[in-house]
Amino acid sequence: AALAPVFLDLKLHDIPNTVGGAAAAAARTGAAILNVHAGGGREMMRVAGERARQAAASASLPRPRVIAVTVLTSLDAAALAEVGLEGSPREAALRLALLARAAGLDGVVCSPGEIETIREACGPEFFLVVPGIRPAGSAAGDQKRIATPGSAARAGADLLVIGRPITDASDPAAAARAIALEIEAG
Repeated sequence: AALAPVFLDLKLHDIPNTVGGAAAAAARTGAAILNVHAGGGREMMRVAGERARQAAASASLPRPRVIAVTVLTSLDAAALAEVGLEGSPREAALRLALLARAAGLDGVVCSPGEIETIREACGPEFFLVVPGIRPAGSAAGDQKRIATPGSAARAGADLLVIGRPITDASDPAAAARAIALEIEAG
């Protein structure tokens, strides 16, 4: 039986050579998607993508999508200012998405509020992975920038990351089915 594609959510962030080695090792696992932090800079992202693709090719594995985390969904404008990032979360995420694209990455992780802005700036082929998904009526938890599954899908997300609304549910399978129905309903 074929295995489901794996998103190896390691959020790598270090000097280019170290991240390149880690991305190569991650790619050799056969992961379909792996990620780095865009805050590591253009060169780190470029090396990560290049080394991951080379490692997969050398191992006769499919080419992984290498994507970059822009701004964590737990951060708001005040938290960004604390760490020295200028502008709103949307502005910071767009800057980092454009940098990831320039570094040759396949896409980014962004909040639901940045989907349309990044899609417009980076194009239809740029892969958008979107966490911060909360079905109507569920708790936001530590997430600051959230949306419902249906609204994120309509906005153009390629892949939704839905954790606690499923894993913390008393019946995770029923919660996952309800979310799938919400997405299908649009």
